[in-house]
Amino acid sequence: MPQIHHFWGMPDEEIVDGLLQLHNDVFNNADGLLENAVKRPNILFIVATDMNQVIGYKIGYELSADRYYSWYGAVQENYRGKGIGSMLMDYQHRLVKKAGYKEIETKTRNMWRNMLILNLKHGFDITETFYDDEGIHRITLVKSLIENREVN
Repeated sequence: MPQIHHFWGMPDEEIVDGLLQLHNDVFNNADGLLENAVKRPNILFIVATDMNQVIGYKIGYELSADRYYSWYGAVQENYRGKGIGSMLMDYQHRLVKKAGYKEIETKTRNMWRNMLILNLKHGFDITETFYDDEGIHRITLVKSLIENREVN
């Protein structure tokens, strides 16, 4: 069973190194990730480790006083299909809700179908689709972190 750690702010160097390696394996673009991360308000890293190796992560930051943005997430290939992505997402949502945010937003692409499905299974709604400046079709999803209570 992996261990889950969280860091409001930058993690230590060993965690960062493992995270960058995994990020590059999945997205092929670790260059600039840290430089962009340190500029983000209320940056939060959720990291899954197994035997002190980073096997998954989620990174997010504040968009506004009420809305948090789930920016990047990945799970090492040989750990996929074991619920680690769901664990990371649940952990992130609990911390963000506890910090007072009312909504969480994310963006994905059709090419990341497993991420799209995971977001939908965790209560996100598709709110927009658009083509970015590079002509890539993107999907915006938002989830309310406030409990829906029926009034009798």
